[in-house]
Amino acid sequence: MDLFLVLTFLFFCGSLIGWGIEVIWRRFFSKANPERKWINPGFLTGPYLPLYGLSLCVLFLLSFIDVSFVHEIWLRQLVLFVLMALCITVMEYIAGLIFIKGMKIKLWDYSNCWGNVKGIICPQYSFYWILLSALYYFLVHPQILEWLYWFTKHLAFCLVIGFFYGVFAMDACYTFKLSAKIREFAREQQIEVRYENLKMLIQKKNEELKEKRHFLFSFHTGKRNFAESIREIIKKR
Repeated sequence: MDLFLVLTFLFFCGSLIGWGIEVIWRRFFSKANPERKWINPGFLTGPYLPLYGLSLCVLFLLSFIDVSFVHEIWLRQLVLFVLMALCITVMEYIAGLIFIKGMKIKLWDYSNCWGNVKGIICPQYSFYWILLSALYYFLVHPQILEWLYWFTKHLAFCLVIGFFYGVFAMDACYTFKLSAKIREFAREQQIEVRYENLKMLIQKKNEELKEKRHFLFSFHTGKRNFAESIREIIKKR
C-alpha cells in the first residue's frame, strides 16, 4: 500500500513538474520556437506530462538497485544515473513509436539532433535524462518517505490528487477523440503529423483570423470545424 501511495504521489508531482520544465524550455531555449511564444507541450491538454510522471516513478524504483559491485562511490552513482537515463530513453522510444505507428502522430521530433533514432530519441536528450536522474537522486529521493508521511496525514491533499486523476482521465478521453480525427486525416493523406508543429500552425491560423488564443487548448479552432481546419492548415503547408 505504501508503494502504491508513493507511485501515485510521484506520478502526480512528476507530471506537473515535467510540464513546467517543458513550458520553460520551449518558451526560452527551444530552437523550434524562434518567436518565443508560450506553447502547451505534450499530448494532453492539461498542465501535465505523463511521461515525466512515469519517469519519476521509474527513477524511484531504480534507485533501490544494488550497484555495490562498483567500488568507487562516485562511479557507482554514475553507473546508476546512466542506467536510469537508459531506462527512461527506452520508455521514450517505446512511447514515441506507439504514437507514430498507431496514431500516425509524432509527439516530438529530434530529427535535427545528432545520432537520433527515427527522430524519437537522441544522445543529447539522453544526457539531459542523466542530469535529471542525478537531481532526483540527490534532491528528491532522500525526502520521499518524509513526503509520504506528510501526504498520508493530510487528507485534503489526498482529495487534490484524486481530483487530478479525475481531470486527467477526462482529459485523456478528450485528447484521444481529437487525435482520432488527426489520425484519420494522416491515413487519408499517407503522412505523419508532427504534433508540436500542428499546434503552432493552428495557433498562427487563429492569430491570422484574430481569434482568441487559448494557451492550454492548443487545438482550439474557434467556430471552425476541427477536422476541416486540420485539413486546410496541413494542405496549405
